[in-house]
Amino acid sequence: MRDETDRSGEPGDRDAEKATAAALKMLAARPRTEIQLRERLMQKPWANRRLIDDCIRRLKEMGYVNDGRFAESYASHRLSVRPIGRARLARELALKKVDRKTIDRALDQAFAETAEDGLIDLAIQKRIRTHGNPADRGGEKRMFDHLARLGFEFDLIIRKLDALRKKTMKGE
Repeated sequence: MRDETDRSGEPGDRDAEKATAAALKMLAARPRTEIQLRERLMQKPWANRRLIDDCIRRLKEMGYVNDGRFAESYASHRLSVRPIGRARLARELALKKVDRKTIDRALDQAFAETAEDGLIDLAIQKRIRTHGNPADRGGEKRMFDHLARLGFEFDLIIRKLDALRKKTMKGE
């Protein structure tokens, strides 16, 4: 890694501009967390830790890098696209290297706006449209497994499947 510095030992202006331009180009392609951006920038042949730290600090000051806003936006978007549960959304944000406290705040906000109870109902309706009502224990287990993979809590899934079974038995 090359480290062009001026006489004061600080990274050169040209390198700082290069780092900022590369970071802005990455952020323009898609939103990223601070850690994701840092990892991508460190892959550049001209990168060094101090240069990247300065670049990210400047981008944070300008509001281009904000993990809290990223997590809230991501959670809100995912819930608007597909009904998924809290656990699945938390896993996805963790894979994007968002810290646990930020994930919890984002999920609290997202699920305050969109109730998980309503999301599981949408997921069940969609599953019934594509696979029909579960006709036996095997069908119920497949529905349960599907909802669990979507990240819904087990207690909620059991409650909803019990209600579905009772509704089906009444012939509604």
